[in-house]
This record gives sequence, C-alpha cells and structure tokens, in this order.
Amino acid sequence: MRNLKYLIVGMLFGIVLIKSQVVSWFRIQEMFRLQAFHMYGVIGSAIVIGMISVLLIKRFQVKTINNETVIIPDKKFHWGNVYGGLIFGLGWAITGACPGPLFAQIGSGFLVIIVTLLSVIAGTWVYGLLRDKLPH
Repeated sequence: MRNLKYLIVGMLFGIVLIKSQVVSWFRIQEMFRLQAFHMYGVIGSAIVIGMISVLLIKRFQVKTINNETVIIPDKKFHWGNVYGGLIFGLGWAITGACPGPLFAQIGSGFLVIIVTLLSVIAGTWVYGLLRDKLPH
C-alpha cells in the first residue's frame, strides 16, 4: 500500500505520454526523418524545464523531502556517453520506443513492444557483465 502513490503517479505519467503522442511510433519516426517538430518540441521543453529546475534548486538550496541538501555534482566529458547515446538513438530509431514509454506502449496494447522491453533488459544485463572492462 505504501507504493500506491508511485503506481498512481506512474499511471498518470503513462496517460500524459499517450495523450501527448510521445509513445506513438509514427511520431518517433517523423522525428528521426526530420518531418515534424512535435517530438523536438516535447524534448526541448523537457530540457528547458529541467535546466530551470536545476537552476532553482541550486539558487534556493532546495532540500529533499527528508530535509537533506541536494548535491548536483559537476559532470566530466566522457566519450562513452557519446557512444552510448548513439547506440541508444539507433535503438530508439529502429524500434520506435525508448525506455520511458515502453510500459505505456505495452499498456496501450502494442504487445510487440514486449520484444523491445526484453531487448532493453538484455542490453542492461550485458552492460552489467562488461562494465568493468569498459572505459568510464
């Protein structure tokens, strides 16, 4: 019962993803073919909101719900992020799905996305096996 709030928020998030057509394979393909602005607008607005949120967190020294200080460490550039982003983008373009909306797509009845979900799980498992051998 204590996780019920997370289930409710997750369901609401899924509804927002479906209603905004972010989980639409056709919208994702339009984005990768540079045919429509819809997905770029959604992603761009999320980036802007994230930037403003981080700025406000730093400026007002916002605390967590447990009254702990929020620490946002500086990030260093790693080529592994570029390679990982390219692999992620390629998978996203091929499947028409990224990890966030997978469950919303499955919940919408697109059961073929279960193959994508299993692939994501397998990829994460392989990364776990190879992590110590990869440059970080």
